[in-house]
Amino acid sequence: MKIAWFCIPAFGHTNPTLNLVKEITGAGHEVYYFSFEVFRESIEKAGAIFISCDGYGFEMEDKENGDRVGKDLAFATELLVSSTLALDEMVTEKISEIKPDVIVSDSVAYWGKLIAKKLSIPYVSSTTTFAFNKHSAKLIKHGAAEISKMLFSMPKINKQVKRLQKKGYPVKGILDIIQNDNETDTIVYTSKHFQPFSETFSDRYRFIGPSIRPIEEPMKKTADKTIFVSMGTVNKNAEFYRNCIAAFRDTPYQVIISLGTNQDLFDDVPENIQIYDRVDQMAALSITDVFITHCGMNSVSEGLYFEVPLLLFPQTPEQGAVAERTIELGAGQKLRSMDPATILHQTESLLADSSYKESASEISKSFQACGGAKEALEFLQTVCMN
Repeated sequence: MKIAWFCIPAFGHTNPTLNLVKEITGAGHEVYYFSFEVFRESIEKAGAIFISCDGYGFEMEDKENGDRVGKDLAFATELLVSSTLALDEMVTEKISEIKPDVIVSDSVAYWGKLIAKKLSIPYVSSTTTFAFNKHSAKLIKHGAAEISKMLFSMPKINKQVKRLQKKGYPVKGILDIIQNDNETDTIVYTSKHFQPFSETFSDRYRFIGPSIRPIEEPMKKTADKTIFVSMGTVNKNAEFYRNCIAAFRDTPYQVIISLGTNQDLFDDVPENIQIYDRVDQMAALSITDVFITHCGMNSVSEGLYFEVPLLLFPQTPEQGAVAERTIELGAGQKLRSMDPATILHQTESLLADSSYKESASEISKSFQACGGAKEALEFLQTVCMN
């Protein structure tokens, strides 16, 4: 079996796929992974053949563009179309050489889906967030201003769709590009229990559970209760981190803060608080009693896998959906404000009420009951045979 795999330039979308890629290549199949140089080492380590998408004017690599995508549908569509057309010649040539049995692409790496449509190759969506349909999409709340802006953007969006049509892509409108339906073969990296409205998805959706990395660098628990704070690789909210330091300054808790970068911005840090540029998140979570998180799907899944109650501070609509589901299942609270007193109060309420831990444990059991990479491999083999 030959698989062509496409992903966006984001760690949160690439990392969950690597266990599955390793399972596939370990079984003797070939994976040709279209990605970006920053991910080359980890992709090749998983056994895939790396194909670079750098150097083609691929605009989604620009961080400022990435920040704007979630707020402006017309801009997002233009970026998607421009990126697809920038890669069109290279991807078409490579796919013609590889002759894959199936194309797998991240649910927002739409160029993978589009090339599969264009060349009539079986397609599987790899969804590292929740699977979305008309039911689960209700969790992503859009205000009246956003909806109005979206409607005014439609002429610009339709203009971008025509650019694709001229290049031979068989798409009728924006929904053909961004929406999967119950006839789309889809791998989802969560459990049916955690997935909102899971009963509304067909059996062509395989919920294989989150991809949990093994602990590489164990961390020592130095207090009875440990608090872990991480806002992901993108968020650089210095004020929030300062408020966390103020909140936990005179407490008996061990506090681990993963900043991503810029730990030198913080001075006068008390002994009970440890600040790192990066930590082995699996190691940190294995000793954690409350996880304060931005609600990225991977971070929340990892926290719940280790049965940790969550204090939820979402930064985007998608993260808001993850937070809402966690609250609905009783495994966390949404942070009401960045005030140090509020941070401390809500953290201590999570520690004091055992029901949060029990709910997190239930979700963890559902993750562990999933079929994982082995189920996904069997699913891909079935798709290729049909």
